[in-house]
Amino acid sequence: MTTKSVSADEIRRPSASNVMGLVRVMTAMAWGVLAIGLVLCLFNLGHFSDRNVGLMVGLGFLVGSVHIYVIGTAIGLVHARMHTDEPSAGGQ
Repeated sequence: MTTKSVSADEIRRPSASNVMGLVRVMTAMAWGVLAIGLVLCLFNLGHFSDRNVGLMVGLGFLVGSVHIYVIGTAIGLVHARMHTDEPSAGGQ
């Protein structure tokens, strides 16, 4: 029976391929949610009112897609920044 020792750093830090995969998935989700929001808004545009549930849900999907995209992009940027060899701007 063999065992493999793993340091705590290897457990906590996801690999670059995992993070980039997550960024791609979140980008695809953002585009999908944006498409759903556009379809909902276009089909429910006839009665432009705050009582039009379909239109309000569509607008929520539009706003949500932007949030999903921004969060995914931020995750990618933070991960890329963690792996650069440059010292931080406010460093010692």
